[in-house]
Amino acid sequence: MRNKLNLSLLAVCFVLTMNAQTALKKVYNEDINPIEQIDQAIVKAKTEGKYVICQVGGNWCPWCLKFADFITKDTTISKVIADNFEYIHVNYNPRKSQGEEKLAQGKALMKRLNNAGRFGYPVFVILDEEGKIIHIQDSGLLEEGESYNQKKVLGFFNGWTPKAVKGL
Repeated sequence: MRNKLNLSLLAVCFVLTMNAQTALKKVYNEDINPIEQIDQAIVKAKTEGKYVICQVGGNWCPWCLKFADFITKDTTISKVIADNFEYIHVNYNPRKSQGEEKLAQGKALMKRLNNAGRFGYPVFVILDEEGKIIHIQDSGLLEEGESYNQKKVLGFFNGWTPKAVKGL
């Protein structure tokens, strides 16, 4: 009986260790003003002839972290992003527990991004070099099983590059 208990405890420890090792990296900076973050990205994108992609969500959102991990590990997707976009993770947390200032920032963010959160999270907002919204992408359309589909994700990014939009 004692051996079974020890074996069970060992198995639980193993599972917990494996889950800890596969935890996804947090990519959203919860301490910065999201409006200022977007404004800075627009300035940088304009000087580089790129568009801005705002991945709106938060560290509280497992699908947001999965997407960040997915695009980081796929070198083909990473290259398309690096060549064409200023890609930012824009933190949005609608919970009142964040305090009044953060709640006000969240409301201002959603107003600026045309209530993009209506599609769920993550949601992708593409801004042109002037900061105008040119597309809002529902991430659910890019999913496959418990992850994302490379072909769909590449199709999304390639379809919204500055060259594709401008017909160059």
